This record gives sequence, C-alpha cells and structure tokens, in this order.
Amino acid sequence: MTDTPARLLSLLSLLQTPREWPGSELAQRLRVSPRTIRRDIERLRDLGYPVEATLGAEGGYRLVAGAAMPPLLLDDEEAVAIAVGLRAGAGHAIEGVEEASVRALAKLEQVLPSRLRHRVSALQSATTALTRGDGARVDPQTLTTMASAVAGPERLRFAYRAADGAPSRRLVEPYRLVSTGSRWYLVAYDLEREDWRTFRVDRVTEPFATGARFTPREMPVDAQEFVRRGLDARGAQRYVVEVAFAAGAEELPQWLRTAALPGEGPQTVVRFESGDAPEWTAARLALVGVPFTVREPAELRAAAGALGARLAQATGPAQA
Repeated sequence: MTDTPARLLSLLSLLQTPREWPGSELAQRLRVSPRTIRRDIERLRDLGYPVEATLGAEGGYRLVAGAAMPPLLLDDEEAVAIAVGLRAGAGHAIEGVEEASVRALAKLEQVLPSRLRHRVSALQSATTALTRGDGARVDPQTLTTMASAVAGPERLRFAYRAADGAPSRRLVEPYRLVSTGSRWYLVAYDLEREDWRTFRVDRVTEPFATGARFTPREMPVDAQEFVRRGLDARGAQRYVVEVAFAAGAEELPQWLRTAALPGEGPQTVVRFESGDAPEWTAARLALVGVPFTVREPAELRAAAGALGARLAQATGPAQA
C-alpha cells in the first residue's frame, strides 16, 4: 500500500481493535516492510495517538488510553451503533449524560454519509424504549438541529405550541439547551418579542437553521437559573429533599455526590431541591442501588413507602 494517508487510516483501524499486533503481522496485512510500519507508528504518535510498543524479537503494538482522545476511526456498523445509542440517550433526557449526548450526536450526524443517516433513522423508527410516560419525549433530530444552531451560532425558526395549545412560529437566537432530567428546554432570544424566552423542546416542531449567523447576546443570568426561575414562576412545585444513604459518597452517582453534606460516619447524607413528582424522585433514588432513608419531605417518604409496597407485592409470595 503506497498511499501513506490511506495506509495510516488502515493501520489505525487495526490498532483500534483491543489486542496487541506484532509488527510482522501489521506489515503483512498492509503489504509493506516492518521498517515502514515503524515509521507509520511514529507518525500516529506525532498526531496524538498513544501507541504502545512491547520489546522482544517479535515486538508488538497496541493503542492505549491517552490523556486526550484523538479522532476515532469508525466503520459503518460502529457509526450506526453509536448514533442510535446517542439518539436514545438524548431523546429521553438521561440524567448526567443528556447534554453530552446531544453535542456528540450533533457532531456525528454532521459527518455521517447519507446512506448511514438513512440506516440510523430506519433503526430508530423501528424500535422503542420504555420511559416514565410523562409525555416529555423529544425527537432527537430536533435536539441535534437545535444543538448545531447553538454551536453555530445560527438563527433558528420553528413552530411552537404553548401550554394552552396556542400555535405560533418563532424566530430566535438560540443560546443554550438545558435539561432538567425529565424535560429539555431551549433558552433563546426571541427576535419578534425582543426578549429572552424558554421553550419546551417537546412542544417544538419543524425546526430549521436559517443560515444567518449572529453574535450571542449576554444573558442577564445563567441559562440554568433562567429556566429554574421560569419554572418557579409558572407554579412548578419545588421541595427540599434530604436522604441518608448507607454508603460512602464515592459509591453514589455524580448527581448525588455533588449534593452530599459533610460526613456523618459511615453514611452519606444528601440534600437537594427538586421540582419532579415525589413518585419520580423516589424511583430515581431506588435505582441508585444503595439502601437509603428519606428524612424529608413527608411527601417523598410516603411515595417511597408506596413504591416499596408495590415492588414487594409484584414479587409475589415467597417460594417455599
């Protein structure tokens, strides 16, 4: 293989397989000399790929984790699998990874060939996921269109349905996508109303970037705080949660570790504010997989007790 860029891509594809490759086998596969393989390995290292070599008569090479992630080379099947997985994560607002999923999906779909975008859409339309059924499912394509417009930055048009069902069309300068863990919101400057607005993404249809670039305005407050204030103003019920977990903070997920209070012996006490239904908060806490005790509020204690009773009943009587 005399084409150096093509040979480097082929070599990188082989090295991404989780195994050690003897230099002689790489040379045979790429139809070049072992000396050329050594030079190509150095080229990859210069590009930031952490290729590790082992000593010996039959030295080998493998790609290891580095401090920074260089570009990945994906085949068709891998690209489709990643895109479908990101769409699933982004579309259901999974706590802790939702915004990263949207950013990664927007980047990936920009470079996917049309044949692969068709496969991703076909697979997505043929599958479904079990969600908590609160009507907040979001079209991943809507999210990626918005994320690309935010990154542009590029003005965005879309149709919008208000809480009372009134339809409208909006032209905005998108600023940030914010996830509350159960819903997505777009924070944007509404050009026709000349003010900042939040839009529930599950009420948005027909979004498209206009191609008109803009200089982002300075927000009066942080985007997350802007969304929180809007929810409070619309009467969203918020309450303080305090829960004691029978484990160290290191055993808890990140969203709970950040809410941990100073240590109380072998347990970890967390306190945070929530606007979700107590039943949903109880389910999220149960999914952590660590024994816990709800200290407050009383509504959450009742919801956790009811959830526990339903789960106990679902298991049926003990087998003799």
